[in-house]
Amino acid sequence: MKAAARLRGTLRVRILLAWARLRRLTRNKNVRAIGAAVATLVVLTSLRAYDPRIVTELKERTFDAYQRLQPRPYIDLPVRIVDIDEASIAEYGQWPWPRTRLAALTRRLAELGAGVIAYDVIFSEPDRTTPGRLANDLKDSGAPDLDLTMKLLESLPDHDRAFADAIGKASVVLGFAASNAANDKRPPVRAGLAFVGVKPTRVLAPFHGTVSSLPLLNEAAAGVGGINLSSRDRAGVVRRVPMLFSDGSSIYPGLAIEALRVAQNQKGIIVRGTGSSGDSDTGHAALIDMRVGAFKLPLTSNGESRVYFSRNRPERYVSVKDVLDPAKEAAVKPRIDGAIVLVGASAAGLMDSRATPLGELVPGVSIQAQLIEQIIAQDFIERPDWTNGLEIVLTVVFGALVAGLVLAFGARFSFYAGGVVFVTAVAGSWIAFSHFRLLIDPIFPSLAALATYIAVERVLHVASDSEKKFVRQAFGQYLAPELLAQLENSPQAMRLGGESRDISVMFMDVRGFTPISEALTATELVDFINMLLAPLSDAIQDELGTIDKYIGDSIMAFWNAPVNVADHPTRACRAALKMRDAVNALNDSDAFGFAARGFKDPRVRIGVGINAGSACVGNMGSLRRFNYSAMGDVVNVAARIESASKGLNADLLVSEDVARQVKGIALLEAGEIPLKGKSRPTKIYAIAGDEVMAASPEFAEWSRMHNVLLAAIAAGHAREAAAALASCREAAGQDMLDFYQHFADQIAALGTAPVQQPAPAGKLAHQ
Repeated sequence: MKAAARLRGTLRVRILLAWARLRRLTRNKNVRAIGAAVATLVVLTSLRAYDPRIVTELKERTFDAYQRLQPRPYIDLPVRIVDIDEASIAEYGQWPWPRTRLAALTRRLAELGAGVIAYDVIFSEPDRTTPGRLANDLKDSGAPDLDLTMKLLESLPDHDRAFADAIGKASVVLGFAASNAANDKRPPVRAGLAFVGVKPTRVLAPFHGTVSSLPLLNEAAAGVGGINLSSRDRAGVVRRVPMLFSDGSSIYPGLAIEALRVAQNQKGIIVRGTGSSGDSDTGHAALIDMRVGAFKLPLTSNGESRVYFSRNRPERYVSVKDVLDPAKEAAVKPRIDGAIVLVGASAAGLMDSRATPLGELVPGVSIQAQLIEQIIAQDFIERPDWTNGLEIVLTVVFGALVAGLVLAFGARFSFYAGGVVFVTAVAGSWIAFSHFRLLIDPIFPSLAALATYIAVERVLHVASDSEKKFVRQAFGQYLAPELLAQLENSPQAMRLGGESRDISVMFMDVRGFTPISEALTATELVDFINMLLAPLSDAIQDELGTIDKYIGDSIMAFWNAPVNVADHPTRACRAALKMRDAVNALNDSDAFGFAARGFKDPRVRIGVGINAGSACVGNMGSLRRFNYSAMGDVVNVAARIESASKGLNADLLVSEDVARQVKGIALLEAGEIPLKGKSRPTKIYAIAGDEVMAASPEFAEWSRMHNVLLAAIAAGHAREAAAALASCREAAGQDMLDFYQHFADQIAALGTAPVQQPAPAGKLAHQ
């Protein structure tokens, strides 16, 4: 039982430790930023894989822009549109025309040498003008000579039959439209089909009915092809045309393919799909390409072809009016002879206009003509199935790259780098289109990179704001504003948990604080402490020091943490001098009111000790309550030096380590103090003044005499020491008079010479 209890206890402790580690990890802003980047990329990659309409439309608009920038160059190929235009409508009357006129048009095109005639028109109803239909309409009219009229009409040729006869004597392809409205109307299949790989019926979406020309006409035609445009194209812009149609059992070619087949006198077409030789079967049934006679064209996975448009050119068009005008045969025949001729309408009233990616409105028949042109020219734009995978990979790579740049180099550099990535992606996509006719989308991966950038930058920004708030809360009262701003901008300079740094440490204490506190009430004592510590704290912060803590009437401060401070020992000494000046100013103005109240000694005095060396600095305490502080021998020595200042009658003392590092501060050796754990006493120095004093000839003489004093005391020469002491007192200012009392006591202890009393303050050499 005890073993089981111990095991449960151990397991509980491990779980708590793991949970604590996890919490610490999630508090790291970089970890949170990486999490935001991963979440953003997962969402965007899933969106790209699902490929909703908004994503598809974004890609298509990009590819449309590419076509507008570089449309397919127009080449005068043997493809013509015989146009039912406004001039033809004006000449022959409104549409639909009698089938006899269409029969005449068909015969005329055959006479002019058309290789194949493809009607982009469906003749699904009998001709209303055929004589037989007119006879039925007149049957009950009661017109005079009705019987004779009806016999005459019935003896006239049937218009549909006349059109069928013309079709049968020429190479004509008729169109049909696949429909989802179910019916049993099916055009005849004229083209044979051979397939390699997947069976096309597994890929093609089946239609359920058709709108087709009259059986009489279909039977006479050399071919029948679908004229539908792609249902996947949105916003009215035509980009793709189905090449194959299926009702689930039979397969029909599109009008353009059927026209090419008949023009080449081919019996069938060949379709290649996944699983064919040289193409692995990925498990996703898809079509790859197809061949019609000498021409091969790529297919989308569902059997469509992307149209690479050229500008709408008048050279493609020949008006029906000109074709039927014998006077224009010389001009028309060279354009029709041997050409694939598509008959369609451009007249505005016939409502057969389509928008292209080039921003043009063209007749529907023009799309079929351009499709045939690009097949003959073998100039295609392609979007193979692997481009989807490539774009998904680019989405992840771009997003991860930008996230890494933000984390490594910051938001500004990453923004510019992201711009370079975007330009590179667009440039690569454009090169793929302009040189290889490949459609690769650069926009979604770039937008994914932008979204990842925003997500990571926002997380880091919020984290930085939190860090700045934390820094301001933790250090706002203890750091100079310029240091606080530096720490806010670089919070990593404050490594939580402690780090070893070379610092300068200061301890300050009020001399004779106990008598002062006994003479004041609690409220007065607080006011006194606040009035004294405020300017002393300002002096420390003016020299970029960090105030560690207030301990009653004492201050602990240090330099060079949490951020770097150049020449920190020198700055610490300057701060001590400013603190001395601040206390003197308060005393001179009786700011504390001690003189007014008749205190025996109204002047407040402080003692300062400064040491420099390596210490451990960092946040110490718990997550709920902590203090940024320093620990180590350098701190203890600084405290001992401050304590020694009272016995040495010196208000500002520094260690030998500080004395070796300071630049330009006027220092005088004060003696030695024993330290616990040290084999020999440590020299300490008094701060006599700032850089101006240190550079003066007066201080040079004073320092020389001070060294003479020390040497005489060390040698036991009381008279010589007394003379040097007198000279030092003459040179010293008011602040250093008490300092020399310590040396006077040492000379007196020698017992061989009287010691000269200090001169009046008005006769001091340094004021």
